[in-house]
Amino acid sequence: MINREIIRIKIVQLTYAYYQNGNKNIDTAEKELFFSMSKAYDLYNYLLALIVAVTKESRRRLEIVQAKAQREGLPEPSQKFAYNRFALQLESNKQLSEFISSQKRTWDDDAEFVGKLFEQIEQSQIYKEYMAGTDDDYATDRELWRRIYRTLIQENEELEILLEEQSLYWNDDKDVVDTFVLKTIKRFDEKNGAKQELLPEYDSEEEKDYARKLFRATILNADEYQRYMSEASQNWDFSRLAYMDVVIMQIAIAEMLTFPSIPLTVTINEYVELAKFYSTPRSASYINGMLDAIARHLIQTGRLLKHIDEKA
Repeated sequence: MINREIIRIKIVQLTYAYYQNGNKNIDTAEKELFFSMSKAYDLYNYLLALIVAVTKESRRRLEIVQAKAQREGLPEPSQKFAYNRFALQLESNKQLSEFISSQKRTWDDDAEFVGKLFEQIEQSQIYKEYMAGTDDDYATDRELWRRIYRTLIQENEELEILLEEQSLYWNDDKDVVDTFVLKTIKRFDEKNGAKQELLPEYDSEEEKDYARKLFRATILNADEYQRYMSEASQNWDFSRLAYMDVVIMQIAIAEMLTFPSIPLTVTINEYVELAKFYSTPRSASYINGMLDAIARHLIQTGRLLKHIDEKA
């Protein structure tokens, strides 16, 4: 699950923090980097557990309504949502159950939010269409939760505030992690039952190696990379750069020089996107021009053996 998008985000955050921290110990900083990435994986599991928590809440409320219906001789309420096949499979998932049992804090500690979310779901058009629909199969149940997640969980300001209160690491993680939760929902297969595999924390050791090498190159070669910035910025006011811009370009140069298989256009585009989020409104276009100039300068001076497309 931890992909290069998440790794780049974390390295921007941790590199900036490294320079703000008076005690500059790269080994400690590297441990913090990997810990912060493990917290992103925790968030992935925690958001899946939210689906389970809402389903349990729906069953709790169903039992109350059932008891009332029996006392008053009313029709039995529908169990369709409370016993949604996909949600029940997720609830029985061995990997997720192990995660939940290992946590000090669970959604039981935020029962008020879970109840409120269930009520929002119950009032939604998605829920009403599902409950009124005649389709009664696993695919329909799974699709319901994909739609609920996209409309009521993915863009949920109250949830984002709650998550940020629980972990500072989750402040910038949710947007990326949401895509992995949706991917997981789509991948679930009824025949796999409780043994359905969730996404692994890392797809391979290669991603861990990428993170370690990129972070260390960024820190250990900082003076060299900043010299390249100065050399290539003859037509740019390098001295007026925001400090975050310097950090982002420093990491981009590290990636250019350390990973020959990553195309220059990919590196430049990725860090321009990060600049839009982490730095000033004008930073993205400035960094785009600077990184292009730096890449061309490094190629011309023989320090970078890559190709960059000529501007039209």
